[in-house]
Amino acid sequence: MLVLKVLSQGPLHGYAIAKRIKEMSDDVLQVEEGSLYPALQRMLLKGLVTAEWVQAAAKRRTRVYRLTPAGRKQLAAEVTEFSRVFDAIARVVQPA
Repeated sequence: MLVLKVLSQGPLHGYAIAKRIKEMSDDVLQVEEGSLYPALQRMLLKGLVTAEWVQAAAKRRTRVYRLTPAGRKQLAAEVTEFSRVFDAIARVVQPA
C-alpha cells in the first residue's frame, strides 16, 4: 500500500520510493532493498505498476516505476481496508 501510495504521486525509481516513504513517515518507516524490489516485481507481474529504463546520469540507467489504472484501483481498495482495520484497532485500544 505504501509503495502504491508513493507512486500515485508520480513515477519514481526504487531508491526514491524508499526515500519518500521514509521522509513521509518522519523516518519511522524504512523499506529495505530486499523487500522493496521483490514487491515491485510482484506488482509488475500483477499489472499494478509499469517500469521503464531511463538514462539517469552519464553511462547510468535507472528503472522508473509508474502506477497503472489497476494499481490505482488496488491502492483505493487497500486504503479502504486499512482504514477499516485501523478503526477497529482504535476501538479496542481506546479506554471505555
